[in-house]
Amino acid sequence: MEYFLDNPDHLWYLIAGISFVIELSIMGLSGPLLFFAIASLTTGILVSIGFIDGWQSEILTVGLLTAVVAAILWKPLKSLQNSKDKTDDSSDMIGLQVPASIEITATSGTIRYSGIDWQARLAEDTTGEAISEKSQCQIVGITGNTMLVKAL
Repeated sequence: MEYFLDNPDHLWYLIAGISFVIELSIMGLSGPLLFFAIASLTTGILVSIGFIDGWQSEILTVGLLTAVVAAILWKPLKSLQNSKDKTDDSSDMIGLQVPASIEITATSGTIRYSGIDWQARLAEDTTGEAISEKSQCQIVGITGNTMLVKAL
């Protein structure tokens, strides 16, 4: 403990490292701990170059920098988490021709594949009308557990 009293910049580096590890491993870049880690790292650098001296100034700097970093990074990180393109185009099911088990519209429907009824809806780029029951359709994408299909 005496080591950190003599080298407060190393304490801030340690706090930043632990915060980054917890954020990346447990919280998955959700934000708040990431902002604190960046502020702790920056405070450690400022202490190292002699810009900040005294524990009161260090704690104040961490608090202010956390708020500033959060204000700057909140919207960009939020937009990354809420990206609209969540269509999976890597599935083996894409390209398969399957029958509609219930009429498929732009908002609902089901297809039958491998003995299982799967939720389905028309793909956004299709301009056709609903696909009637028992008609063949092709899977063109997957969003979550919903198959995106087009008429054949």
